[in-house]
Amino acid sequence: MSEKVLMKGNEAFAEAAIRGGAGFYFGYPITPQNEIPEYMSHELKKRGGAFIQAESELAAVNMAYGAAAAGGRVFISSSSPGIALMQEGISFMCSAEVPAVFLNASRGGPGVGGIQPGQADYFQATRGGGNGDYQVPVFAPATTQEAIDMIYNAFAIAEKYRNPVMVLADGMMGQMMEPVVLPEEKPRLTSEMIPEEKPWAISGNTGKKPRSVIKSLRLQPDDLENHVEKLFEKYGIMEKELVDYEAYDLEDAEVVFVAFGTVARLVMESMEMLREKGIKAGMIRPKSLWPFPYEAFEKISANTKAVISVELSMGQMIHDVKMGVQGRLPVELIHRTGGIVPTSIEVVEKTLKILEGLK
Repeated sequence: MSEKVLMKGNEAFAEAAIRGGAGFYFGYPITPQNEIPEYMSHELKKRGGAFIQAESELAAVNMAYGAAAAGGRVFISSSSPGIALMQEGISFMCSAEVPAVFLNASRGGPGVGGIQPGQADYFQATRGGGNGDYQVPVFAPATTQEAIDMIYNAFAIAEKYRNPVMVLADGMMGQMMEPVVLPEEKPRLTSEMIPEEKPWAISGNTGKKPRSVIKSLRLQPDDLENHVEKLFEKYGIMEKELVDYEAYDLEDAEVVFVAFGTVARLVMESMEMLREKGIKAGMIRPKSLWPFPYEAFEKISANTKAVISVELSMGQMIHDVKMGVQGRLPVELIHRTGGIVPTSIEVVEKTLKILEGLK
């Protein structure tokens, strides 16, 4: 087994992208993910890739669009308001079926907000903040190691479906340090490999293959409708193949938590504290936020009295939780916002109040 190394989250994210074969990184500094462009600026070129610091997030996403359309393997990162600025480009890339991997080290909002961790980008990520009908697979790691694995594998997913993929982390995860095992480095695509690996990519009149055209503009209504329906056939396949989650102690749980990312880690401790008080607690931890693991809620026990969504927002994932529960049980919310992270004790206290109120 490979040796573990101690790494800061953001630097681990960047290293995972490099080892996943990223050949191009376009970014702009924004807290709390600044270590990613910093790391890429001195590491990616050493490994045969190219780093460009753009003049804005708008420039970064469109540079990424261009490089990915030409067949490059692209990684791009930002934090909440920066990702908001990239939404138009993400919509374009989905329409043009251009793969890339995005990392959001999310923070509190709305607007500029603060620089502390948040999860209020859930709607932005899973519902799409750009125009039109489109969808982006979204994965939510709970540990630095899981983030490494998700980023590393995201390039293959993006290229398989010809679609952007997002990894939704948070500022807390980006700043913490944890021991991790780094995966083996994949080879970077060369210009000679692209025509065979990505025959759809723009390559100009090289004579190696027919000229490709990548576009999102479709002026004829029938043409646009057919294109969007074709995209949604692809999204339907994603919904079947990309669902990922973990379920803990659902068999006898009186209360079931639903939490993702680093919040799920403190909920694990809350579960232990509740069981010490004689209250059996379980948890569903979505690892894919889209597609959301609705199937996990079929495993909830008949003993369960309530399902509680725990979030660093005013309640966004709770809408998917309610869709999963389908009205069978009360669905409650425990939340903090503004960059405040609840303690495990706070989660326990609020859970006890919820259960008391249901009697």
